[in-house]
Amino acid sequence: MAKRCTHIDQIRPVEPEAQDVCPECVALGDSWVHLRWCRTCGHVGCCDSSKNKHATKHFHNTHHPIIQSLEPGEDWNWCYVDQAIVNAPPAV
Repeated sequence: MAKRCTHIDQIRPVEPEAQDVCPECVALGDSWVHLRWCRTCGHVGCCDSSKNKHATKHFHNTHHPIIQSLEPGEDWNWCYVDQAIVNAPPAV
């Protein structure tokens, strides 16, 4: 049986803080691969294929459980806690 996310109640109506950059990588002068945004606070960070893994670091620092892909054509959500794809309400 597939895992289910139990954290959907932590999704907030927030906008991504950036659309096409990882602000933390920009500040470091580094590059990134893909972007993810926190559905609780709007933080944008780079994915785990990126050198700095800012999206996952944000989760570890804040415990905000759900991210969404910011890649064009993708609208999937992921729960770090439950390690599951999330059937989340549409983003704002």
